[in-house]
Amino acid sequence: MGTGSGAPAPRLPRAIWALGFVSLLMDVSSELIHSLLPVFMVTTLGTSMLAVGLVEGVAEATALIVKVFSGALSDHLGRRKPLALLGYGLGALSKPLFALASTTGMVVTARLVDRIGKGIRGAPRDALVADLAPPAMRGAAFGLRQSLDTVGAFLGPVLAIGLMLLWADDFRAVFWVAVIPAVLCVALLVVGVREPEPRGGPRRSNPIRRDNLRQLSGAYWWVVAVGAVFTLARFSEAFLVLRAQQGGLPVAWAPAVLIAMNVVYAAGAYPFGRLADRLDQRLLLAAGLLLLVVSDLLLAAAGAGPLLWAGIVLWGLHMAMTQGLLATMVAATAPEHLRGTAFGLFNLASGVALLVASALAGWLWDRWGPATTFLAGAAFSVLALAGLLARRRPA
Repeated sequence: MGTGSGAPAPRLPRAIWALGFVSLLMDVSSELIHSLLPVFMVTTLGTSMLAVGLVEGVAEATALIVKVFSGALSDHLGRRKPLALLGYGLGALSKPLFALASTTGMVVTARLVDRIGKGIRGAPRDALVADLAPPAMRGAAFGLRQSLDTVGAFLGPVLAIGLMLLWADDFRAVFWVAVIPAVLCVALLVVGVREPEPRGGPRRSNPIRRDNLRQLSGAYWWVVAVGAVFTLARFSEAFLVLRAQQGGLPVAWAPAVLIAMNVVYAAGAYPFGRLADRLDQRLLLAAGLLLLVVSDLLLAAAGAGPLLWAGIVLWGLHMAMTQGLLATMVAATAPEHLRGTAFGLFNLASGVALLVASALAGWLWDRWGPATTFLAGAAFSVLALAGLLARRRPA
């Protein structure tokens, strides 16, 4: 229904904003640690590049795989917020483990607890965003949440740099600070987000039953396939930090890599989310893949200087164009009562791809050097772009 000339423009619900700030606080906490973690593992714990890639891949894949079950459970219960709260709570509980870690095994344990928490909260939170947002504003809603999430992803590294300079590269002291925003995040979720009542009451059948999965359309499965190939072409951002650090960036300034990337990501996510409500989404995905190809080529060519930073900026712009868009496409192609399951299966496929991509990136780096890692990423991006353009535009 149109609005009159004097009617106010539609606004996103306050709960969407609250979820965005919940994500912001948790990302401040997580990136405060993760922006330093690869360097901490290599320089303090003596971890190899292959091990870094495996840790990153296993941790992120664990999060994405767990989303299958948490998303399906949220559909089964007809409730999203309790699972989101459990996931954010586990994320907060994991933060002290990083400060206490003295071996790579302890880091792996902390990362797994943190990523299991992320997996539990991810699909129910995304389904909750879709439940709360007006259908015509879903792109804007996902873009806003992603943008605020990414603001936290660059505030965390900014804080990490300041504290590393202040405390003479004391990794563990910086890791302890990360506990504070994590606790604030959980408190905001408790008081700031009210979940809407499920339409038709809670659903008690198993959402992963064959007859339910048949309700997921071919358009949905195409989005799943595209998301997996995207992830295969884009390995962990830990390799961006290591590329710059290898090129001579001082340890205390290593988080500047994620700051540069996430400033661009945060600035672009909401505008591109709104654009996704209006334009051909396939063309936006193709443009994002082209940016990733150029970014990989620049990062393969240089480990320092303007080319390195240009590659990092383009990586962030690619993320801004594609990540909220893929979530919007999942929400648009999945039945409402199976949204949690749909987000979970989408992230399962992406999780397997991320594990393969990060392990392959670490192996290539150890065997043939960093340039080969980024050239392989460019090659996968070209393959994904060819597959995307080969498919006819859906009706």
